[in-house]
Amino acid sequence: MTDVQVPVLIVGGGGAGLTASMTLSNLGIESLLVTAFPNTSILPKAHVLNQRTMEIFTEVGVAPEIYKRSTPAKNMKATGWYAGITGDHDGYGRELGRLEVWGGGYTDPDYVAASPRRTCNLPQIRLEPVLRAHAESLNPGNVRFNHELTGLVQDEDGVVATVHNKDDGTDFTVRAKYLFAADGGRTVGKILGVGMTGPRDLMRMVTVHFTADLSAYLKDDEVLIRWLVNPDFGGSWSSGVLVPMGPENWGPASEEWIVHMQYATDDPEAMQREKVLDRLKGTLGVPDFDPQINSISQWVMEGVISDKFREGSVFFLGDAAHRHPPTGGLGLNSAVHDAYNLCWKAASVLRGQAGDPLLDTYEAERKPVDQNNINNAVANAMNHFVIDKALNLSPENSPEQNWAEVRPLWEDLPESHNKRHALNKAIGSQTMEFRHHNVEFGYTYDSTAIVHDGSPEYVPLDPVRLYEPSTKPGHPMPHAFVEREGERIPLGTLVHGGHFLLIAGEDGGDWVEAANKIAAEHNLPIKAATVGVLDSDYVDVRASWLKHREISSTGAVLVRPDRYVAFRSVDGATDAQAVLKSALSQVLATELM
Repeated sequence: MTDVQVPVLIVGGGGAGLTASMTLSNLGIESLLVTAFPNTSILPKAHVLNQRTMEIFTEVGVAPEIYKRSTPAKNMKATGWYAGITGDHDGYGRELGRLEVWGGGYTDPDYVAASPRRTCNLPQIRLEPVLRAHAESLNPGNVRFNHELTGLVQDEDGVVATVHNKDDGTDFTVRAKYLFAADGGRTVGKILGVGMTGPRDLMRMVTVHFTADLSAYLKDDEVLIRWLVNPDFGGSWSSGVLVPMGPENWGPASEEWIVHMQYATDDPEAMQREKVLDRLKGTLGVPDFDPQINSISQWVMEGVISDKFREGSVFFLGDAAHRHPPTGGLGLNSAVHDAYNLCWKAASVLRGQAGDPLLDTYEAERKPVDQNNINNAVANAMNHFVIDKALNLSPENSPEQNWAEVRPLWEDLPESHNKRHALNKAIGSQTMEFRHHNVEFGYTYDSTAIVHDGSPEYVPLDPVRLYEPSTKPGHPMPHAFVEREGERIPLGTLVHGGHFLLIAGEDGGDWVEAANKIAAEHNLPIKAATVGVLDSDYVDVRASWLKHREISSTGAVLVRPDRYVAFRSVDGATDAQAVLKSALSQVLATELM
């Protein structure tokens, strides 16, 4: 038996576990990651990485490699609905409609104003090796694949875990203060008796990952996801969803592809390889289609969430905390955000800078957000049937009937006006999935780690589609480019490395002085500066901070290490140090004397 002592044991080597490993390393906290699998995922899985995720990956240093390997912005501007791909009908391959996706390749002004990082697309089968390599470079020898957790007990000092090294057959124990369960719910939750609640068996899906040249049949370089509304099969989910996989070329020139196809939950054909391939060939309609099949995976759409996000010294994140449909790309992103929220809090407690109750705010903050993501992902999946309804398509109809229903979209027939507008409205409703900026980026937190300032409750103009930058406590810090000594930086990057950030107005020097004194007296990682258009530490060259700061020139905003506003004072204070010390005491769940 070889005993290992480490502050944090991470169980699971997917997006959540690897992000936790990288983030803890970035914060100077030692960790050990173990996963029963010999390698990263061999299945395509998730692929969309939203702006907040790319901000996090920028902080830990892995974003450049991800952008290098991912879909170019020009190839991920839109999603499109097509009458299949090709075939013997004159309607095959026709575009029925399209919609911008996730900022339209970083051309939507709202997305550009929200973050210095654009949404990116890299399938998990390509992403995870990049994350693993970077995690290993930050924490050599402590990212261990093919190491399975076989036992776990908790005591007053943390956890003791038993790990089996599947490479050499040995076992060892790990003593850790905290355990992060990022194992997809396979092991830790079962050992501790923590279950998951929510709807299951929403849809049965089969995903085929294949290699083939489809460039002769596809157009529209800017389209990322193609919904094959093939009238021969009667609708969108029943036909298939086609997504490029790269890896070297994207758009119609992609070398690899995946197709998602819906089956009835009790359909035996979903389990039969030849039947699945026959349906794939029928869906695509490509003559003499003989692709290289890389994998066929079956999965069930569900919308479940862990009954607890914390059980003693164990925390659940990623798929161990929530699982839901891939529609909207919220799953992997939620996992990354879980890790980012939890890691700075654990680091603060481990350093003695915060009290244990700070860790309770992980569930208080993340569980409502993750539940909202589940609700939206499920609604997104169901909303695709709106397209079929607008077109009046059904698997119960004959192919001839379905083709007659879509023909008015490209021919001028008496019903063309109504049919085209009905489809336009149905596609517009899909902005709940493809422009859900407030869901994926603008979500807010409410916990004891947020000091409310008495301002009116936030009522969004649209809770799904419109992110509204604000410094109201609990909101993500608004983005602004600022300059100092001729160098332009995103203001939010000042939190990198686990720093609190005190931003005062032009005349708020007393706040800055107070923050610096508190940082020195209590050994807290606080950066403090004035930001303004004129006489300030950082120059607000575009006046973008001024536009959203919602404080006077004497006020201040305190931002947490995860870029969420913890405290705000619209104006100055008679005793800035006492006010700020009180706010930090609440956030950190400890008394700063």
